[in-house]
Amino acid sequence: MKNGVLIALLSYATFSWGDACIKASRGGMSVFQIGFLVAVAAAFFLFFTRGREENWRDFWRAKRPWLVQARAVTGSGAGILGVYAFTTIPMAEAYSLIFLSPFFVTLLSTLVLKEQIGPWRWGAVLAGFCGVLLVVRPGFRELSLGHFAALAIAFLTATTVILLRSLSRTEKRTTILGVMMTYALVINAAGMVLTGVQMPSLREIALVVAAGAFSACGQVLLLQAMKLAPANHVAPTQYSQIAWAAAIGAVLFHEYPDGLALVGLVIVAFAGLVTLIREQMRLGKIRWNPRDPNRL
Repeated sequence: MKNGVLIALLSYATFSWGDACIKASRGGMSVFQIGFLVAVAAAFFLFFTRGREENWRDFWRAKRPWLVQARAVTGSGAGILGVYAFTTIPMAEAYSLIFLSPFFVTLLSTLVLKEQIGPWRWGAVLAGFCGVLLVVRPGFRELSLGHFAALAIAFLTATTVILLRSLSRTEKRTTILGVMMTYALVINAAGMVLTGVQMPSLREIALVVAAGAFSACGQVLLLQAMKLAPANHVAPTQYSQIAWAAAIGAVLFHEYPDGLALVGLVIVAFAGLVTLIREQMRLGKIRWNPRDPNRL
C-alpha cells in the first residue's frame, strides 16, 4: 500500500511536469497544434503500455459506444482547454480552478445521479469555492479567458468522472484510452488546419514530445498505483500538484503566489480532500473495487 501511494505521488509529479512543458512551449504555435503534437507523443508512448490480456486492434469495440464517445469528447475538450489555460495564466491559479472538479462531481451527482449529498460534502463545496476566490480574487483583478478555460476543465473533468462510473466496469482500458486518443488527434488536427500550422522549433518539438511522454508515463504510474493501494489512499495524492505548481511556477516561470493565494490553495486542497474522502466512503457502499485493472 505504501508503495502505491509513493507511485501515485510520482505520477502526479509527472503530470505537473508535463503541464510545465506545455506552458513552456507557448510561442507561435496555436493551442490546437500544441494539443495535436502532445497527443501524438502520448499516443506513441501509450501504445506500448497495454495489458497482456488486451490489444489495441479491437479498441473501437465498445459495449456502450455512446458513453465511450461522450467520455472521449469531454477528455479531449479538457485537454485542449488545458493547453490554453496553462499557456495563459499562472500554474497555481490554473490548478486552483481545475481542482474544483470534485465539487462539480458533487453537483452533478445530485442533478444527474440523484444522489443524496450530506452536509460534509456541501460544506467542502463552499470551502473550496472560497479558497478559489482567495487565489483568483475576481473584482480585485482582471480575469482572463485562461481562468474561464480552467474552470471549464473542472466541469469537463467532473463529467468524465460521472461517465467513468458507468464505463469502468464494462469497458477495457484500451477502449477508453484508444477512443479518447483518436478524438484528441482528430479534433486537434481539424483545429490546427483551421487556425494555421507553424513550423515548430527544435525546442518546441522537444517540449511537446516531453509533455506527451510525461502524460503517458503519468497514466501508467497512476494505474500501477491503483493496483497497489486502495483508491481512497491514491486519490488525495493528486493535491500534491498544488505544491508542484507553486514550486515550478516560481522557479521556471517566476510566478509567485502572495500570502492570500497560498492560504486559498491550502483551503482548496483541504476541501478537495474532504470531498474525495466522503466520495470514497460512499462508493465503498456500492461494491467499489479499487483494484479493478480496467478502472481508470
